[in-house]
Amino acid sequence: MARRPAPRILWRETAPEDASYPPLEGTLDVDVAVIGGGFTGISTAYHLAASGVTVAVLEAETIGFGGSGRNVGLVNAGLWMPPDAVEAELGAEEGAALNARLADGPTLVFELIERLQIECEAVRQGTLHLAHSPSGLRDLEDRHAQQRTRGSPVRLLDAEETARRTGSTAFHGALWDARAGTIQPLAYVQGLARAAAAQGARICEHSVVESTVRDGGAWRLVTRNGIVRAPRLVRATNAYGTGGGGPNPIIAAHYFQLATAPLAPAERERILAGGEGCWDTATIMSSFRMDRAGRLILGALGDLGGAGGSAHRGWAKRKLRHLFPRLRDLDFEHAWTGRVAMTSAHLPRVERLGEGAVSIFGYSGRGIAPGTVFGQAAANWATGQGTFPVVITDPVREPRAALRSAAYESGATLFHLIDSRRSAPIGPDRGT
Repeated sequence: MARRPAPRILWRETAPEDASYPPLEGTLDVDVAVIGGGFTGISTAYHLAASGVTVAVLEAETIGFGGSGRNVGLVNAGLWMPPDAVEAELGAEEGAALNARLADGPTLVFELIERLQIECEAVRQGTLHLAHSPSGLRDLEDRHAQQRTRGSPVRLLDAEETARRTGSTAFHGALWDARAGTIQPLAYVQGLARAAAAQGARICEHSVVESTVRDGGAWRLVTRNGIVRAPRLVRATNAYGTGGGGPNPIIAAHYFQLATAPLAPAERERILAGGEGCWDTATIMSSFRMDRAGRLILGALGDLGGAGGSAHRGWAKRKLRHLFPRLRDLDFEHAWTGRVAMTSAHLPRVERLGEGAVSIFGYSGRGIAPGTVFGQAAANWATGQGTFPVVITDPVREPRAALRSAAYESGATLFHLIDSRRSAPIGPDRGT
């Protein structure tokens, strides 16, 4: 059987930092051990090291190998769920606290980028949540009202202004959020790791945690060539890896992305000229954005490496033609898939693994700002200076997780197979 070509992940090819960290060797005693080198784990390590706490990060692959290095790169405020739904699920007090913390998430991310001089194509021009249908627009109107009652800097755009901003007449309107922006996600987490190491954090790549046990008042993490001992443990593996124990109880989904070659200057002036990142209101969600070089990056639910890969790729070509007819002959040069960790409630979860140990997961695809916020919170928790935006709970199972994961993929595949006839753009053709 022919081997599939390795995915060309755009972010790996354009990240400006190429630092690598040696695997763990020998025995290391620290205040806090972190498993996982993504947004949450590296944010935890940075905030601990910056406050003078000794910390070691054990990453099975390389920094940002998992979801953090495959992310769309939208730095969104809040969660995928609207704030009223968050408060209905968690209760008014806890839900309001989580909404408030995550509303400030983009500010934390962009402040770190500026202070630590992280080169990651940071653009803070907001994001556009696009109405793919009249019902989608009604959903955005409701979200707009909820956000306005909380004082959020959001604005509802009509179809004409949405077309002007996106360069596409395919949408009924949009919700613009001024707090948000876009970054090169792998470059961000690599830059944050560099800053954490400069503050004294010990970062170990290619260090698979084979066992994790509580031993004599400390956690003992064993890798192939070393041992880390620490009284506090933060597992930040999210949808990737197990960290020496069972996997996180998640519903796994996949999200793929394809990137074109850099567009011609004339097209760059038409498409997302303001630098916003976009995603839509469809049940099988899709997204698009530009990188600094002018590549158009299109993404959607689905696994390019799975049985539905050809359906997803065919849909992407049709979607590109539908959104931007002038680009109908443009090919994709990069293609990759990431794994998303979801929970039944579509809310992040912090589970108690034992004395002085937690696992953090379940951002439902919104890893950048929430991961950074929860990493900062984990540092505060580990030092007794604060706690998490959600209550720490005992471990729970996700009923029928594998079946529900399969349903996401089969649903995305079916949608992309039958979505062969797109409606005409809503407004008059504006030469896109």
